[in-house]
Amino acid sequence: MKNILVIGAAGQIGSELVPYLRKIYGDNHVVATYNHTPLPQELMESGPSAKVNATEGNSLNEVVRKHNIDTIFNLVAVLSAKGEANPANSWKINMDTTFNCLEIMKEVKGALFTPSSIGAFGPTTPLDHTPQDTIMRPTTIYGISKVAGELLGDYYYLKYGVDARGLRYPGIISNVTLPGGGTTDYAVEIYYEAIKQKKYTCNLPAGTFLDMMYMPDALRSAVELMEADPSKLIHRNCFNVTAMSFDPEIIAAAIRKYIPEFVLEYNPDPIKKAIADSWPNSMDDSAARNEWGWKPEYDLDSMTRDMIEKVSLKLKK
Repeated sequence: MKNILVIGAAGQIGSELVPYLRKIYGDNHVVATYNHTPLPQELMESGPSAKVNATEGNSLNEVVRKHNIDTIFNLVAVLSAKGEANPANSWKINMDTTFNCLEIMKEVKGALFTPSSIGAFGPTTPLDHTPQDTIMRPTTIYGISKVAGELLGDYYYLKYGVDARGLRYPGIISNVTLPGGGTTDYAVEIYYEAIKQKKYTCNLPAGTFLDMMYMPDALRSAVELMEADPSKLIHRNCFNVTAMSFDPEIIAAAIRKYIPEFVLEYNPDPIKKAIADSWPNSMDDSAARNEWGWKPEYDLDSMTRDMIEKVSLKLKK
């Protein structure tokens, strides 16, 4: 990776991936793009940026050619819960962007990272220790687009040699940027409300287990996959990765170690509950561990300690 384009750089992952990549590859070698949501000021000032509608191939191609891009991190996506409110828009944004990236990387003989998700699984998938290779019949437009994206990446690799790679991310927990319409958002919100109000009302019921990962591990996993020896990769576009699995009661117990008076209440959202129930309780990420050495650095306790410290400082400002 010499010149990198991050599309969706204003989102939850992108806003942290850009500075992470710039520290590794140099400020001038990482171009951050945005469309409707403006970039944070520090990203605008620390390196090159561009306003791009990634669903328009010509617009995206111009930026790739201008900056001599050889690698794209495609983070544009309408997430699960928000996608159900407007399936047609979700499909257009998720799929047109992925298709355009693959077409452009085919022409420049470059590499593409497009994250998939636990949302690619469905209610007929084994829920516990979900295998790397298993039945995938998602019931959301988000999940359907992620499965299609995985297959497109494999197709472009096999037919055109595009170096397309991806991870099936679990819920991502960050102390920097709030999430934007996903089913796992509660696992970020709960820390903010625990610090501010000592109380949180969860939109998923107790007993709803989901895989999660702390943002530092999410960033590192993306770069490690893109830097991995391609000859060792079998599952190029769909690696299960995870760091922990918990339900709301377990994360609340972890928070009470630092905020003993924290109270957790429930008001389940039927739509989010149905989505969460169709996703794995826990994934088997042995393929990622075996093929490119994946290993998380944060568990629930170490993440909770860091989240409470960082978010507390953030809220004081």
